[in-house]
Amino acid sequence: MAVGRGIMAMRDDLVAKWSRQLEARQAGTVVLGVPATTRLLNLMIDLLAHMSGPLRREAEGTWFAATELYGRLAAVRGLAAGEVVEEIQYLRELLTKDLADILVALPIRQQLPSVLRINRVLDRGVANAVVGYTDALVATMFSREGVPVPTTDHVQELLGQLDAIEGELKLLEQRSAG
Repeated sequence: MAVGRGIMAMRDDLVAKWSRQLEARQAGTVVLGVPATTRLLNLMIDLLAHMSGPLRREAEGTWFAATELYGRLAAVRGLAAGEVVEEIQYLRELLTKDLADILVALPIRQQLPSVLRINRVLDRGVANAVVGYTDALVATMFSREGVPVPTTDHVQELLGQLDAIEGELKLLEQRSAG
């Protein structure tokens, strides 16, 4: 629980750093816009905090939906599959640096399991983001004769999925508070 609280305490800083990294990479690609990108990153950080706490089993499906959506949106942005992996790996780097003090303050028997849990969640998130990315590319190939041109309707559909996943997160937070 200490790790989840730590992630939530540093959420805004993590999102700001991660967002700056994404903005630097998005030059010349379809940009989702700062509000949509910030919403997605906030969602992922919030879910990551839940995945490190007592509601991790309940949060798992929502985490997978969010990471798959991340991959789909990466395809819309025109990224390569490896770039999707690099972006989530950058989150791992941020967490490694920013959570160090919290992890060291834990009892010794909890330090390694906490690090392994966060890494396992991120590894599964990376794999799921790549699945979402691949699914989006395959769907694009079949629907547009191999020309990956995202339409406004497609982006709006993906942002609608973001709304739904945020709703699931709110339910998790209500369960966590109650």
